[in-house]
Amino acid sequence: MVEAETPFRPREKLLEKQRYFQNIHKHTYLKGPFDKVTSVAIPIALAASSLFLIGRGIYNMSHGIGKKE
Repeated sequence: MVEAETPFRPREKLLEKQRYFQNIHKHTYLKGPFDKVTSVAIPIALAASSLFLIGRGIYNMSHGIGKKE
Protein backbone atom coordinates (compact mmCIF):
# COMPACT_ATOMS: atom_id res chain seq x y z
CA MET A 1 0.00 0.00 0.00
CA VAL A 2 1.14 3.52 -0.77
CA GLU A 3 1.10 5.87 2.18
CA ALA A 4 -0.23 9.38 1.71
CA GLU A 5 2.59 11.89 1.63
CA THR A 6 2.59 14.34 4.51
CA PRO A 7 1.95 17.92 3.43
CA PHE A 8 4.69 20.54 3.72
CA ARG A 9 2.56 22.68 6.04
CA PRO A 10 -0.36 21.77 8.26
CA ARG A 11 -3.76 22.50 6.73
CA GLU A 12 -4.70 24.76 9.64
CA LYS A 13 -1.71 27.05 9.00
CA LEU A 14 -2.56 27.23 5.29
CA LEU A 15 -6.18 28.12 5.98
CA GLU A 16 -5.09 30.74 8.51
CA LYS A 17 -2.71 32.39 6.00
CA GLN A 18 -5.32 32.17 3.25
CA ARG A 19 -7.89 33.93 5.44
CA TYR A 20 -5.34 36.59 6.34
CA PHE A 21 -4.43 37.39 2.72
CA GLN A 22 -8.03 37.31 1.51
CA ASN A 23 -9.04 39.84 4.19
CA ILE A 24 -6.43 42.39 3.09
CA HIS A 25 -8.25 45.03 1.07
CA LYS A 26 -5.32 47.23 0.08
CA HIS A 27 -3.23 46.70 -3.02
CA THR A 28 -0.65 43.98 -2.70
CA TYR A 29 1.51 44.98 -5.67
CA LEU A 30 4.47 47.38 -5.69
CA LYS A 31 5.50 46.34 -2.21
CA GLY A 32 9.28 46.10 -2.44
CA PRO A 33 11.90 48.12 -4.29
CA PHE A 34 12.41 45.31 -6.81
CA ASP A 35 8.70 45.41 -7.76
CA LYS A 36 9.04 49.10 -8.58
CA VAL A 37 12.02 48.36 -10.83
CA THR A 38 10.27 45.61 -12.78
CA SER A 39 6.91 47.30 -13.21
CA VAL A 40 7.90 50.97 -13.57
CA ALA A 41 11.52 51.42 -14.64
CA ILE A 42 11.66 48.70 -17.31
CA PRO A 43 8.59 49.92 -19.28
CA ILE A 44 9.84 53.52 -19.10
CA ALA A 45 13.26 52.41 -20.38
CA LEU A 46 11.65 50.44 -23.22
CA ALA A 47 9.48 53.40 -24.23
CA ALA A 48 12.41 55.83 -24.12
CA SER A 49 14.70 53.59 -26.16
CA SER A 50 12.02 52.91 -28.78
CA LEU A 51 11.24 56.64 -29.11
CA PHE A 52 14.95 57.36 -29.49
CA LEU A 53 15.37 54.70 -32.19
CA ILE A 54 12.26 55.87 -34.06
CA GLY A 55 13.46 59.48 -33.90
CA ARG A 56 16.91 58.52 -35.13
CA GLY A 57 15.40 56.55 -38.00
CA ILE A 58 13.21 59.48 -39.06
CA TYR A 59 16.22 61.81 -38.89
CA ASN A 60 18.34 59.44 -40.98
CA MET A 61 15.56 59.00 -43.57
CA SER A 62 14.95 62.72 -43.90
CA HIS A 63 18.66 63.43 -44.38
CA GLY A 64 19.30 60.44 -46.67
CA ILE A 65 21.77 58.80 -44.30
CA GLY A 66 22.39 55.11 -44.97
CA LYS A 67 20.64 55.10 -48.34
CA LYS A 68 21.97 52.60 -50.87
CA GLU A 69 23.12 54.09 -54.17
